[in-house]
Amino acid sequence: MAPFRERLARAAAAARGRQIKVSDIEARLGTRFTADTIAVLRRRFPATRFVWLMGADNLGQMDHWERWEDIFRAVPIAVFARPSYSLRALSQRAAQRFARRRVPVEAARNLAEFAAPAWVFFPSRLDSRSATEIRSRLDAGQGRGGTVNA
Repeated sequence: MAPFRERLARAAAAARGRQIKVSDIEARLGTRFTADTIAVLRRRFPATRFVWLMGADNLGQMDHWERWEDIFRAVPIAVFARPSYSLRALSQRAAQRFARRRVPVEAARNLAEFAAPAWVFFPSRLDSRSATEIRSRLDAGQGRGGTVNA
């Protein structure tokens, strides 16, 4: 994995022009595990309705995370399809453990209103390029579609 500052800069470059704010909040909070970060954020911002966003690749191996069930119980989760991961992820332990708390895509607009555990799987348009390929294109000054940015 690349150093933190490099990953942060790449995330900011990828988010440019979108309604996404890239933050180093975990570094500032001093948290190491996602469950800890969510717990601290919920304490600091008790009126905020958080939703955890993740790819299906992470859902597939989430049961190896530190206190993964606490994450499901703390905030609603939106899972986005990833090429070659989606079907396997939906059959893995985390998805199966909370299968009864899965929200239909049609209700996802209100996901932040649902009491945790609640999660939705978005079968979104898939991009077959690897994260490494996308980062390489960004580093070369090319956009997400492979065209050079002006």
